[in-house]
Amino acid sequence: MNDAEAFLHAMRFIGAGLAAMGVLGGGIGIGIVAGGAVEAMGRNPDATPTIQTNMILGLAFSEATAIYALAVALIILFAA
Repeated sequence: MNDAEAFLHAMRFIGAGLAAMGVLGGGIGIGIVAGGAVEAMGRNPDATPTIQTNMILGLAFSEATAIYALAVALIILFAA
């Protein structure tokens, strides 16, 4: 392996690590959504079904972005 190939191999690892940092945003988003929903349900228990529905949608969208970031990191690491 020459220097150019070694450099590209190292850059692949750095790129995958940077792409995987998007998973951190998904985790933060899930925490914010769940915390807000629990607080809202505590303040108004009668609205729990509506809040739970919106919370599940928010969690799904936040988790989807984290999964996309993980997929991109794996593609960079193994397919590029």
